[in-house]
Amino acid sequence: MLLKFFFKALCASVVCAAALLPHFVFAQSEPIKIALIESLSGPFANTGEAVFRNLYWATERVNARGGVKLGAAAGGTRKLQLERYDSKGQNEEALSALRSAIDDGVQFVMQGNSSATAAVLIDAINKHNEREPQRRVLFLNYAAVDPALTNEKCSFWHFRFDAHADMRLAALMEVLKDDASVQRVYLIGQDYSFGQAVSREARRQLGVLRADVQVVGDELHPLGRVKDFAPYAAKIKASGAQAVITGNWGNDLTLLVKAAKESGFEGKFYTFYGNALGAPAAIGDAGLDRVLAVAEWLPNAPGAPSEAFYQSFRQRFPKPADDYVHMRMQLMVQALAQAMEAAGSTQPLAVAQQLERASVTLAGQHGSMRASDHQFQQALMVGLMQRQGSAGVKFDVEGSGYGFKVIRQIPAARAELPSRCKMERPAS
Repeated sequence: MLLKFFFKALCASVVCAAALLPHFVFAQSEPIKIALIESLSGPFANTGEAVFRNLYWATERVNARGGVKLGAAAGGTRKLQLERYDSKGQNEEALSALRSAIDDGVQFVMQGNSSATAAVLIDAINKHNEREPQRRVLFLNYAAVDPALTNEKCSFWHFRFDAHADMRLAALMEVLKDDASVQRVYLIGQDYSFGQAVSREARRQLGVLRADVQVVGDELHPLGRVKDFAPYAAKIKASGAQAVITGNWGNDLTLLVKAAKESGFEGKFYTFYGNALGAPAAIGDAGLDRVLAVAEWLPNAPGAPSEAFYQSFRQRFPKPADDYVHMRMQLMVQALAQAMEAAGSTQPLAVAQQLERASVTLAGQHGSMRASDHQFQQALMVGLMQRQGSAGVKFDVEGSGYGFKVIRQIPAARAELPSRCKMERPAS
């Protein structure tokens, strides 16, 4: 009887002690929510799903090593949890998704497949963080490359992990400036801030590096609304252009290069995103030695660590249609986890202060954040479309039989460009 009473008393004392412990002891297993706000339906759904696969894989790899190691006050070791919010390719829907994410307790937002959307999210987050400092949010941008976002519109709460349009264009120009066969170029892009920025900068850089090159066409088309690019392709061919410079992405790029092929255009395409999402298969043999793409990393990048990284992605997502991996997104998630661990917290201000000094390496690729404007600095590569199996092309794209050979590598120090950002920082 006495023993039975002892055990009852012991159990009661444990329950009472547990009730008095701080709540964070029991919240340590709660995941750290990350909101992906992206086009997951509509004409650019394929780009949104490609992003989701990359970020999901990146969070899986952080979680596989145990998660993010925080101090006891922040819940101990916690896993990352990626939440999907569909913007449907509309800015108003993206703002609605942001409000929903904040209401769901999200502190970290990721978006990238539209500079126009990124701009409205930055503005909304700036206002929200000023209005509700107890519920601040950080914005991590993996693909919105309008240069203004880390220049005139820079924000303490925004971090960009992709090279912006001027940096990407400068990398392409390192190849074009040495291509004596190109004397006439055609500029074509999507009619919004990013496409307009590419057009302006292409003219400027051509004037500096190749003043002998004539711009024989310069036009913008509606974003995601053109179903038939044949009229545009006909104008490109009729212009006598020997090369096209375009920042088009998603279906707007695939349909453009397909129409150009069907029109008989035999010039080169200097692209930002011509290395995937259907473009290589659409252009086929006509793209051999003619389609160039710039990226922070390409599957045929030299080195065993890079090859192993790519093969591990293909093992995780074996379907050919899922073959679009972004090194920068992996580095971004690694940098976020690193910053939270260094801060010992998930509070956005503390994390931002650590993210400003992020320096991460993965599979032989390295990048670091520039604190003055929150523009990630990393090496860039230019690839040339060739058949799989040719020299330097071990891997193809999306099962198409075509891959990209790395023909130019630009070190981070040379890819870096000055910034006009005047950062306003919150009081610590």
